[in-house]
Amino acid sequence: MQKPSPRILIIALMIFLCAGILILPALIGADSRTGRSDPQTLAAVEIRSYQGLDLSSVNDFRENSILGPRYVDISRYRLIITGLVAEETVLTYDEILLKYPHYSKVVTLYCVEGWDATILWEGVLVRDLINDAGADPRANTVIFRADDGYTTSLPLEYIMDKDILMAYRMNNVTLPAERGYPFQLVAEDKWGYKWIKWIETIELSDDPSYRGYWEQRGYSDSADTSESFYNR
Repeated sequence: MQKPSPRILIIALMIFLCAGILILPALIGADSRTGRSDPQTLAAVEIRSYQGLDLSSVNDFRENSILGPRYVDISRYRLIITGLVAEETVLTYDEILLKYPHYSKVVTLYCVEGWDATILWEGVLVRDLINDAGADPRANTVIFRADDGYTTSLPLEYIMDKDILMAYRMNNVTLPAERGYPFQLVAEDKWGYKWIKWIETIELSDDPSYRGYWEQRGYSDSADTSESFYNR
């Protein structure tokens, strides 16, 4: 049997190498051909409608907090659930988002200044947080405290009987600092001063006479939007 000549061997080797160069990109993926890396997650985009409902913009809110927007260091943030509970609970931001079910609903905030905003809120139920801490039978009031010193309160029955959210997202975007990041209370059917932002403490109390920041200044403690917000 005649051996192939060196020239033929060289030609065959060149064909093999050329074929490898053409096939290699397909073996390691199209991204290698284009120079692309793995897909990156882009920032969420605010939605302006939901199930046929028109939504307000995140930017439709007016800044009216007592000390201006708070810029919370989330790495140091802790939510404390205290007072008349079986066990005081301290939770990080991530623990809250990972541990508790998430819910969403459209709720309108009515401000005493005369404006309103309809938003798709997403958050966790305050009821779930309280149930985990274990409400003492004597408790009848929930006091909320914020990073800026602002406080307000609501009846425990209102919190437990209604699906009251502690929101971390609005219109599909994480709460901006101006809107209460990391958490804002969605106190539906209540005037806006009950929608406390930058929540850092939830305290269960047996004192229904407790009055928060604006309530001490003559605002209605019940704050029902069906009634006047000011006690005359």
